[in-house]
Amino acid sequence: MFGYRVPAPDQAMLISGGRRGQGGAPFRVVTGHGKFVLPVFRKVRFLTLAMCESEVAETCVTRQGIALTVRAVIAFKVGNDTESVVNAGQRFLSDQDQMSVLTGRIFAGHLRSIIGSMTVEEIVTERQKLATEVLETSKTEMAKIGLIVDSLQIQSIDDGDTGYIEAMSAPHKAAIQRQAQIAQAQATQASVEAQQEAARNQAEYSRQTAVVQAEYSAEVDRAQARAAQAGPLAHAHAQQEVLAAQTELAERAARLRQQELVAEVVKPAEAEAERIRLLALAEAERMKIQAEAAASHDRVALDRMLIDQLPQIVKEASAGLANANVNVLNGTDGLGEIAAGLVGQGLTILDSVRRNLGTPDGQDDKAAKNGSTATNQGHSGRVEIE
Repeated sequence: MFGYRVPAPDQAMLISGGRRGQGGAPFRVVTGHGKFVLPVFRKVRFLTLAMCESEVAETCVTRQGIALTVRAVIAFKVGNDTESVVNAGQRFLSDQDQMSVLTGRIFAGHLRSIIGSMTVEEIVTERQKLATEVLETSKTEMAKIGLIVDSLQIQSIDDGDTGYIEAMSAPHKAAIQRQAQIAQAQATQASVEAQQEAARNQAEYSRQTAVVQAEYSAEVDRAQARAAQAGPLAHAHAQQEVLAAQTELAERAARLRQQELVAEVVKPAEAEAERIRLLALAEAERMKIQAEAAASHDRVALDRMLIDQLPQIVKEASAGLANANVNVLNGTDGLGEIAAGLVGQGLTILDSVRRNLGTPDGQDDKAAKNGSTATNQGHSGRVEIE
């Protein structure tokens, strides 16, 4: 529409003419929406709210008197509030590029001031501290001109040809180099150990492979040998079984023949021997019986002969009394005792003859007992023989 103006999202529209703006500002500030502007009676200008950049390269002297060239980058913009837009519009609306130039100069001054209170070691090792102090000291001045700083980055610090920073870094470089050499040596050693381990593993794998191949080859050879020997072994086993069967058959035939010989020869011979032995025993028994019978008959005959001779013996004994001086003291009883003594002497002689001829003890004892009884019978008469 004719006379209606709208600012861009990163712009602030400044409308001058007519009534004044907020806080007595010579213009009104419009951001984020459009505004109807009367032509001829009102004038419209636009102020950028986009991010701007400023570079600083300043030679500064440290507290130790060492000159350092510091390079920094500042990122800044116009503040979003109306007061910041008004302050920036009044200063930079006609030449907005001056914002970067002025910001660089402000920060250069603060860098020289802050670096002058620090040592090289602090500046090198504590860059963030340096940037924070510069921002804090420049914040008030930047706010006065309607600008705010988003960031400050220290890009480089150079001591020129003095070599101070390099000398300061020499121990660290040496330590780093030493650590790098140690790390390199450790890496080399680890690499060598890894190569050696890999070689050992490869050798072990090759050995195991060779062992497995040898075992497999040996197993194949054994299988082939068993296969080659299977036929002869089977034939030998068959022959062995045939020989074993033949041997067993021969043994059975031998046992059968032995049994036949026992039945045909040994048993009849044993039976014949037993028969002969029994016959011999019978004959011996018969001879013994005959001998005993003959001996018994001879004893009976001898006893009978002796008994028959007993009167003659008594007679011979009594004949001996013919020339003896016999005194009969008790008459008839004494004569009986004499006769009895003669008979007893005859029995004693008979008993002696029997013993000499082997008469059995039982019969001799009986005869002797009978003779003794006949001799020792008591009588009242007494005979004396001189």
